[in-house]
Amino acid sequence: HSPIDQVLHLSTMNHARSLSSSSSAVSSTGTVAVAEEEERPSKRSRLSGGGSDDSAQNSHSAMVENLGSSTTAAALPTSSTVAHAYVGNAVPAVASAASSGGKLQLPPTPDQLMSLEPSPRTERALKVFGPNEIPRSSTARSSSSGVPIANNPLTKSVPESNRNHLEGKDSEQRHAPNEPGNEAMHGDASSPTGSPSQNYQRQEYDEGMFVFTHALNVDPAQVPSESMRSASLLYNVGLTHVCRGKYPEARRWFELALVRISLLGANHSSSVALAMFYIYHNLGHVQYRLGRNEEAMKSYRKALALARDGKLGNLHSAACLNCIAVLLFHNDVNSDSRKVLNLFENALAVYRSHCNSNSSPHKWSSHQQQLERSARIATGTLLNNIGRVYYLDANYDKALEAYCGALEIRQALLGPNSIDVAATICNKGQTHHQRGQLDLAMDCYQEFLDLAPTRLGSNHRDIATIYKCMAEIHHEQGRLEEARTMYEQALQAGKSVLGNFHPELASTLNKLGNLYYEIQDLDTALKYYTEGLKVEQVVLEATHPHIVVTLMNIAQIHRNRGNFAAALEKYQEVHSLQMKSHGSNSLEVANTLSNIGLMQYQTKAYSEAFNFYQEALRIQRDHYGSDENLEVASTLNSIGLVLFNQGIYGLAKGCFNDSLRVRKRFLGADHRDVAILWYNIATIYLETGDDDQAIHLYKETLRVERSALGENHQDVILTLQHLGLVHQQRGELEHALNYFSQALDIERARVRNEDRGATGSASQIAVGKLLNLVGNIHLQQANVSKMMDCYAEASRIYRDWAQPNDTLVIAGYNFYGLTKLHPPSAPKA
Repeated sequence: HSPIDQVLHLSTMNHARSLSSSSSAVSSTGTVAVAEEEERPSKRSRLSGGGSDDSAQNSHSAMVENLGSSTTAAALPTSSTVAHAYVGNAVPAVASAASSGGKLQLPPTPDQLMSLEPSPRTERALKVFGPNEIPRSSTARSSSSGVPIANNPLTKSVPESNRNHLEGKDSEQRHAPNEPGNEAMHGDASSPTGSPSQNYQRQEYDEGMFVFTHALNVDPAQVPSESMRSASLLYNVGLTHVCRGKYPEARRWFELALVRISLLGANHSSSVALAMFYIYHNLGHVQYRLGRNEEAMKSYRKALALARDGKLGNLHSAACLNCIAVLLFHNDVNSDSRKVLNLFENALAVYRSHCNSNSSPHKWSSHQQQLERSARIATGTLLNNIGRVYYLDANYDKALEAYCGALEIRQALLGPNSIDVAATICNKGQTHHQRGQLDLAMDCYQEFLDLAPTRLGSNHRDIATIYKCMAEIHHEQGRLEEARTMYEQALQAGKSVLGNFHPELASTLNKLGNLYYEIQDLDTALKYYTEGLKVEQVVLEATHPHIVVTLMNIAQIHRNRGNFAAALEKYQEVHSLQMKSHGSNSLEVANTLSNIGLMQYQTKAYSEAFNFYQEALRIQRDHYGSDENLEVASTLNSIGLVLFNQGIYGLAKGCFNDSLRVRKRFLGADHRDVAILWYNIATIYLETGDDDQAIHLYKETLRVERSALGENHQDVILTLQHLGLVHQQRGELEHALNYFSQALDIERARVRNEDRGATGSASQIAVGKLLNLVGNIHLQQANVSKMMDCYAEASRIYRDWAQPNDTLVIAGYNFYGLTKLHPPSAPKA
């Protein structure tokens, strides 16, 4: 065909297209890593037609499919929960075009970023998911826009915040309010490194670690031994310091008491054994509060040996078993949870045996009544502890059963306003949250907030955490304004108690970034991500996966804004960190190399892009052992795009065909990612002059898209436009008019179903563009009245939506070409 000229207003159109993301928003939970877009190669300039502006060109420019290989990630987290292991979340890592190829150019969706924390519902196991393993949920969707990043293991394969699950504290015991230095760290993932030695333990709640609170007798008439009296006095002073929260002082007095009582020798009486038991047991408690957990374990084991050897009774042994289990629960992240459960259950059986007396309560002595009450309170504490272990193992049914049992006991014995009741209600709420019972979870969270501030204060860490949990539910249910308000409350409360640098603050900042990203306020999202990154770089190790994820999120925002140089800089930072933490041959590095290649491609540095993709392909082939993998297929497609843009059509077509073969094998013939490859191959045929084969493959693209996406999908509209333009440049105007009209009908239907707003504006303008295209066909057919109707309606749309005056593009053949191709039109022309 001879070249086609345009008249009046020249407008070129690069026909390519990026598939729109099929998913929705980042959940509170958050979440979200980059889903890559796939591009299509641009067509020849002779394919230019009228009526499409730059935005239309961009959406159809360049062969589809993101130049990145598929995204497998490592983890960013989504749910902060009081008393489950850390709220800073496990973490993600890379992003690139997933096995199902993502896209470029279309407006980003919230699924393209991954939040710092895993959602309570989404990321229940912190592990790396492969492209075919991503769990289906409200925040993690496996679509052709890319596979969201999954979570990397931080300590153990558990939901975030599990290890911090609230213990509860017997309201009858006396503890002074928190004072500086009183908050010991004991192995919870909220510590900067997640190390067991730094786990934060909330002193307001009871785990059954401080159960022997009465003073020892120092009356000379009843305790004739001076060593025994002096040891008892030293112990009593230590006990006073415990009740004031002065743990270092208490430890010194207990140690002095041990020195004094040891003067009595090895053959001591049962009263001496009992006193030594109390000293060791409470020494273990203060060592635990001070973060000296190995020392605490030794003290509790000595107390257990005294209880058994001295035949002090099974209640004393049960108290030790509970304390040892609590230490194992917090400290040994690799421990067998069954072992911890066995210890808790053995202790529970002892306490329950003391709650089942056959005699009538009114006949009991005051001592019996006190013993019964203490045993029941301990039963509630143990049930709460058992619930935490089940929660940690993601056995939410068992956890909920245990919490309900604990709550019933605690409400009956401690009253509805006990802080321990509030703790169990909170834990129960988090379990509902993990089960997806969001309304029940919200009720529990609200009940906790009604009870806890009077005991903890409005700016307590756990208040901040529950604000964040409630914000996550609002976020998951689409109430974004309520979510934003509660995230900001969580941030304010967290800063007041934790300072400006803490992993939980980084988590909340990331969630705010996700929310603003979802509503496309990219400036504010970038501000929160950047602030969160500063916190993470202070409190986390340099190569921590959370830092990698936040860098990826920042890079994604720069990509969405077209600032590819800034995005490239962040991806290079990610690459440097991953090389240190994963080595040069890891899949994480391969995915980041693909993202770097994509940025080079976007800046038309095709040689550099080719080199990065080649290295990513090498790593993937070495890892998988063959090309029979969706990630390899995605990288082959990306390499094909680079070769296409360099004019190396033969090799490009070979890459596309290899990618097509793998995708058809794993995804089936009617998958949208298969349609992408048909489109790319068709475009090569069009570029090399085989228009008939190109049209045939574009029709196959259309068939697959309609099958996979439905009749009204945006990709279907774009392919219809593309077919119309191909037929228009061939002079087959009736075919062109047919395809443009089909696209126009679909776009009008979309407008009727959308609200007037940003999305409605884009759809209305798209209708105007299609009317412009149809009008140009009528111009070429000399159908002046229909032409004027189309142009007039398109102009009204452009005016209503504040488009520039020159948006309408009137284009057709030059008059000579028109008389040759369409002799009947010559007189009108």
